[in-house]
Amino acid sequence: MCTISTRCFVLSDLYAGKMHALTFRAWRNRIKGRDWYDFEWYVRNRIPLDFDHLKIRTKEFNGIDLTKEHFFELLKERLSSADINSVKSDVLPYIIDKRELDIWSNDYFLQLADMIVFDKTGNER
Repeated sequence: MCTISTRCFVLSDLYAGKMHALTFRAWRNRIKGRDWYDFEWYVRNRIPLDFDHLKIRTKEFNGIDLTKEHFFELLKERLSSADINSVKSDVLPYIIDKRELDIWSNDYFLQLADMIVFDKTGNER
């Protein structure tokens, strides 16, 4: 008899994966605008970030013992230094109403970072 195993993730886990990608993905020549789009969606929908899951991913894939302070430092560096026009260009083909991107700027994403809520442990920035 064959058994099938399915991994299930809740939104806070998926959010942690997205934040890992946004913070640590090596962009090379192309920023992934979908990371930014998803980040905005998670924050605007007040999905809690499972920071413990993010810490485990970061340790496993990057060998870093991540603290919240270090996470915010890395995230904000990424958000402030990216070429926002490249971010927009990458996600543009997937957006129906292109005006949604009018608000997008480095400052806008830095403001979103300050709005992150954390998982059920009650840890909020």
